[in-house]
Amino acid sequence: MSDVKSESEKCVDEEKAAVNQAKVFETAIPDFDDPNIDKEAAAQGILEDDSPYPEVRSAVANTDDPDIPVSTIRSWFLGVCCAILIPGLNQFFYMRYPSVIVTGVVALLITFPIGRAWARVIPSWKIFGVSLNPGPFSIKEHVLITIMATVGYQSAYATDIVAVQRVFYDQIFNFGYKWMIVMSTQLIGFSIGGIARRFLVQPPSMIWPTNLVTCALFNTLHAQHYAGMGNRGGISREKFFLYAFLGSAIWYVFPGYLFSALSYFSWVCWIAPDNIPVNQMFGYIHGMGMSLITFDWAQIAYIGSPLATPWWAEANIAVGFTFFFWILTPALYYTNAWYSEYLPISSRTSFDNIGNTYNVSRIINADTTFNQEAYSAYSPLFLSTTFAISYGLSFASITATLTHAFLYFRKQIWVQARRAMHEQPDIHARLMSRYPQVPQWWYIVIFLSMFVFGVISIEVWETKFPVQYFILALVIAFVYIIPIGMIQAITNQQVGLNVITELIIGYALPGHPVAMMLFKTWGYITMAQALQFTSDFKLGHYMKVPPRIMFIAQVLATVIAGTVQLGVQSWMFTNIPDLCSSDQKDGFICPGTQVFGTASIIWGVIGPARQFSKGQIYYALTFFFLIGFICPVVAYFLTCKFPKSIMRYVNFPVIFSGTGYIPPASAVNYVPWTIVGFIFQYLMRRRHFSWWTKYNYVLSAALDAGVAVSAVLIFFCLQFPRDGTIGLNNIQTWWGNSVYINTADAMGTPMKALPDGEFFGPKTW
Repeated sequence: MSDVKSESEKCVDEEKAAVNQAKVFETAIPDFDDPNIDKEAAAQGILEDDSPYPEVRSAVANTDDPDIPVSTIRSWFLGVCCAILIPGLNQFFYMRYPSVIVTGVVALLITFPIGRAWARVIPSWKIFGVSLNPGPFSIKEHVLITIMATVGYQSAYATDIVAVQRVFYDQIFNFGYKWMIVMSTQLIGFSIGGIARRFLVQPPSMIWPTNLVTCALFNTLHAQHYAGMGNRGGISREKFFLYAFLGSAIWYVFPGYLFSALSYFSWVCWIAPDNIPVNQMFGYIHGMGMSLITFDWAQIAYIGSPLATPWWAEANIAVGFTFFFWILTPALYYTNAWYSEYLPISSRTSFDNIGNTYNVSRIINADTTFNQEAYSAYSPLFLSTTFAISYGLSFASITATLTHAFLYFRKQIWVQARRAMHEQPDIHARLMSRYPQVPQWWYIVIFLSMFVFGVISIEVWETKFPVQYFILALVIAFVYIIPIGMIQAITNQQVGLNVITELIIGYALPGHPVAMMLFKTWGYITMAQALQFTSDFKLGHYMKVPPRIMFIAQVLATVIAGTVQLGVQSWMFTNIPDLCSSDQKDGFICPGTQVFGTASIIWGVIGPARQFSKGQIYYALTFFFLIGFICPVVAYFLTCKFPKSIMRYVNFPVIFSGTGYIPPASAVNYVPWTIVGFIFQYLMRRRHFSWWTKYNYVLSAALDAGVAVSAVLIFFCLQFPRDGTIGLNNIQTWWGNSVYINTADAMGTPMKALPDGEFFGPKTW
């Protein structure tokens, strides 16, 4: 009788366990139709008390040791040093052409041997009870140092405002104004990012694919054994990374210096260099890129590593590129829409009505205000077909993002708004719940103080930027942070707000270029910084770095980096003659500042009303707003009707915004990227899954790191010395470095030549 009872109790226990497991599985599946999820793989991950996503399981450990040191003198010292040196160097070279950028991968690789050497050499003396040498260099210390090195490594967006005010508008304000502008634009996004944590960091469906590459690299450098999925044999991840890194670094010398035609491998154009239609279709510089291949990883990964982005997202981008740039663009160009046949089919510059680069100095007065008479006597502004299409796609992505988020993510947002960290159906969230979270009042203090900085800077100094538009810019960033963040966390693609902010302020405050720059920066960079903050927090989430330490490190490093960059910029303006002039003898021509300043005149002085309003040349592009609103609605209802069809993978915000890097990117950055993504993220993942889980992200990190280190060495050893004259009459001029330049593609030859003394376009404007 007792045996029967025990059997009965056993059955009941098994049923309860099955019910609990089913509940866990149900909560682990996101509250939207996630193309990244595979239910069988998710079930396996849950059974193993791991992530439902195999991508995460292959790169991130599902264990944590809270005793691993992280906040040490070593980590803070190296992190602060990186936050000083790397942003300072990048700011210095940002104002030079050709330039080089020291990336986060370089910082990650350099600090690893330094940390290991510290553990061996530095004595374990104590300062105020804290040891100088806490023992072996830990992975959490390394993560903290890398985050401090990368959070502000690029030139702060607001430094371009300071430079443009000085170079274009002869406005030289004191350091207090510059510092408050930079701090406000860089840090105010962190407070918004803090609010978005529960939506963008804690849910397991927010995988942030780029972070998986970084996690794989950290685990490869620090782990002593393979901790990924499956039982794949072969060499260790460490050896694989070393071989791939060395191969990438050595190989890049060829496309990066010795044989640059391997980078722009437009082989069809070499066969017929003067055939304009052939060069327009097969060229890589001003063409449509139908030559298909390049041998330069820097070109392939320019828009992000194809080994990190999910294939379904890459396929969406490929579909968008194919339709808009291989079908629609040629159709518009060869029918002379927008008078486009008088211009290159693809270009990153703007033109006047005789096909020359638009000279903005001809339409402004001495005080940089708009001169209507001069404008009427000169020319309207014309764009290449790809440039015009890119504006239309930006308009479509803005409305598509909100529509898509409401239709697909509304339930997920509502659920996450009420779910605590320890309730997340994810091992990583549960492991992180043991650490004290960042209090909300920390974010509030950052927001209020940076808001005050912003108000002071625009009110005390002559910016002609009303406070209400400052608030509007922040509202735009706040509204879009969660929809854009969810799309980026799932697809690895970020929808930009730069064009829509330029459009709004251009209509609201025409003739105010400084106000346009400030509005654009607070509207766009606030959102971008918020997503940088949440992305870094997700990296810390994966690597189990305590949130409060993460927050302090990010804020401290951002303050240091921004201050250093302003100091470097001020020193350069004081000590480098003719800085930012086009004929500066050492190459400090400030290309980014020139583009930023030109945009301020086009959008802030000429204004969008003269380009996109009814009756103007590019009025038709405004209908992309409507297209962006309608397309996700159609896709949603088709998905509901055919839930297992290919429609569940269609993502219109990604289709519209995925090609957002054009310009300055071109077909060379998209076509090979798609091919490589198809090979690794589709074929290898489906047919050689164990190899993919062990090596894919390590390979991506190795290729990125090899190119980054090699580019820095090439620049400082071969390009920077002697003012770039090394190899001037041999290496730089041989066939392999010149064949792609001597083509109609490289010269941007238009389809139609304009007769002397004539112009194209409307007769009056």
